[in-house]
Amino acid sequence: MRLHESDRVVRVGIGLRRGTMMTEIEEQRPDVDFLEVAPENWIRFGGPARARFKALLEDYPLYTHGLSLSIGGPAPLDIAFVDDVAGFLDEYRPELYSEHLSFCSDNAHLYDLMPIPFTEEAIEHVVARIDTVQQRLGRRLALENVSYYSPVESTMDERTFILEILERADCDLLLDVNNVYVNSVNHGYDPAAFIDAMPAERVSYLHVAGHHQVEPDLIIDSHGAPVSDPVWDLLGHTYRHVGAVPTLLERDFDIPPLAELMDEVATIRRIAEQALRGQAA
Repeated sequence: MRLHESDRVVRVGIGLRRGTMMTEIEEQRPDVDFLEVAPENWIRFGGPARARFKALLEDYPLYTHGLSLSIGGPAPLDIAFVDDVAGFLDEYRPELYSEHLSFCSDNAHLYDLMPIPFTEEAIEHVVARIDTVQQRLGRRLALENVSYYSPVESTMDERTFILEILERADCDLLLDVNNVYVNSVNHGYDPAAFIDAMPAERVSYLHVAGHHQVEPDLIIDSHGAPVSDPVWDLLGHTYRHVGAVPTLLERDFDIPPLAELMDEVATIRRIAEQALRGQAA
């Protein structure tokens, strides 16, 4: 297993993508603390792709972040898919399995992450499904707060909705700092106050990413641009609230050369060190 500096305050990782990025990681062996993959993108792969994947895991711990669970979906939970994910997790033993607090399917796959209504009925629906998933996987599930762009049916605000699910389902939170900022602009709330309301003991993982500003009051969560200054500032605030939580730099589109991603990895480490060591002092 790859050795890391003992005084590093936060573990920082990047997403593993097949193609040019995977080749760059194989050749350059970047100084990151883990790699993240979506299990469903690797479950069916064998042959050379599987061998290359396993070779990288000899040097890097694995985190997983799924795309297709549809935990809030109206259609019945896809138990066969859950069991496939369980097999993948049992084989590769990642540090963590996370998914999205959203839905992405009904009678077919929607190829997008749709927000769940902020209602009591939706909470009961989601909590029951989380319980089923955690039992079948035999591990805790971390769910990500998602971005959304138009108002959803609601009898409560997003913050209350997330807190109720965390409490009743006894699951963890993947706190996506960029999504908090995107939603705060699109829906008009204080992002720092939203972060502060999240229970630090339930935050097991952080994501940070770039976005595209379309209008002064409209941001699209693209994962296709460098991280913006306001999100960097919010990340520092987040560390002061939740502590030294493992953090992923997300980049899914317009992926630059690995060296550019590593510059942003260095920024995450610097922000974490300033936030956490300054707080301790």
